[in-house]
Amino acid sequence: MLRCILMWLCLCTVAFVQGQGYILISMDENQTNHMKAYGITYQVLEAKQEAYWLLNYEGGSFAFQYHEIFKKECIRRGVSFKIIPTASFNSILSKISSPEVNMEAMKLEVAPKIAVYSPTVNVRGNEVQPWDDAVTLVLTYAEIPYDLVYDDEVLAGKLNEYDWLHLHHEDFTGQFGKFFSNYSNQKWYKDHVRQMETLAQKHGYEKVSQLKLAVVKKIREFVSGGGFMFAMCSATDTYDIALAADGVDICDYMYDGDAPDPDAQSKLNYNNTFAFKDFKLVRDPLKYEFSSIDASQLTSPPRRVKDDVDYFTLFDFSAKWDPVPTMLTQSHSKTVKGFMGQTTAFRKSQIKSNVLILGENKPASEARYIHGTFQKGFWSFYGGHDPEDYRHFVKDPPTDLELHKQSAGYRLILNNVLFPAAKKKKRKT
Repeated sequence: MLRCILMWLCLCTVAFVQGQGYILISMDENQTNHMKAYGITYQVLEAKQEAYWLLNYEGGSFAFQYHEIFKKECIRRGVSFKIIPTASFNSILSKISSPEVNMEAMKLEVAPKIAVYSPTVNVRGNEVQPWDDAVTLVLTYAEIPYDLVYDDEVLAGKLNEYDWLHLHHEDFTGQFGKFFSNYSNQKWYKDHVRQMETLAQKHGYEKVSQLKLAVVKKIREFVSGGGFMFAMCSATDTYDIALAADGVDICDYMYDGDAPDPDAQSKLNYNNTFAFKDFKLVRDPLKYEFSSIDASQLTSPPRRVKDDVDYFTLFDFSAKWDPVPTMLTQSHSKTVKGFMGQTTAFRKSQIKSNVLILGENKPASEARYIHGTFQKGFWSFYGGHDPEDYRHFVKDPPTDLELHKQSAGYRLILNNVLFPAAKKKKRKT
């Protein structure tokens, strides 16, 4: 029904009601539903209408021309808003343009086409991995449409049809999440291994690690051509590990049928990676960890951050001169509660110097949220599994986002979703 309404809105010849001004969605601590506010803004873009992202103005607010449909959608979704005259909106823009304030008005023009890389694509009706994904949860909750893609689609070059790609909690090293020790007797694990091996053979690869490397390279092509990639949890470090291990066997016999290269560590090529350098592989095939990138109890030195003080802080950037990181860190709270995952946090000593740290736990010397560029494209890595579930275990129920409408942790995900829609206005020289 909503898609029909949007189509009608795009095609109808009725102009916006003159004199009604703008809808302003403030995103400060008084906003009733931050996440659905992103969905409203996405809907405006889907309707071929422009929107504004007012960086650092009342928590990173959104504004767009008034239309009754948008007003009704705000009410339906429980998003608080104001209807303001055009003169008032122009006054806000004038205030934001002042060089004395750290604000900027970013024009959003096109709704980015979104893809989620998830194994559910190839096993419809079967639960391959018994956990939920924070990104698909929040996209669904915010009513932002997305397509599922997996190895078949990636290798067929389908990523060219999309602007933004999220990497599900994947293990790109071909070690099946290193779940062997704890779950090798579970049906879901056996099914997953069998399905991945079948998929590898379908594409002409002897090993799953070879299939995943081919996928990683295709994703790299997507980013290099101007795509936006966002990864969480194990899809962050295993992506870079797979690139560094190109041509090197790092998988033990229970994962690919033969022993790993005994000199694998010395053969890693850190020049291939997006974010990380000088990391050490966790060679024990039964240890639930991939490398020293992750600050965890299983790496050395072990992570010693207590649950009640596990927070990270978002950096402040210049909205006028550094709009990209400013967009990615928009929030009503600069302090975000930490959350764990197979990959929880990134050791700062293992991060390349050209990578931008967006959020860190400074006392622990760990980064939680990082960003960088690769040729024409962008990528962001976000540590942890679920921003509102501190420890999410296999087969735990999914998070009910109705209980977390003002989640600062989830807002960071949605910042990345809207980021490709932004158009940096040209400055006079």
